[in-house]
Amino acid sequence: MIRYYFDIRDGETLYADEEGVELDDQTAAEVEAATVLAGLARDLSPQGERNHMAIEVRTSAGPIFQAAFIFESAQPKEQH
Repeated sequence: MIRYYFDIRDGETLYADEEGVELDDQTAAEVEAATVLAGLARDLSPQGERNHMAIEVRTSAGPIFQAAFIFESAQPKEQH
């Protein structure tokens, strides 16, 4: 098993994962990153200021991959 770390990047801020999770392989890490990212996206308000987040996945050997989402509106926000 390999220990993967899932650092969360919220705009310019990086929240480092200090504990990590032991997983079988990179495919399992990709599924975990997608699950975490989906949860983060679900909790965001489309009207909020944040419009992109990422999960940066690494092992003790270094970075492996990044999963990200970007929320962009094709129309300007309506003012109420």
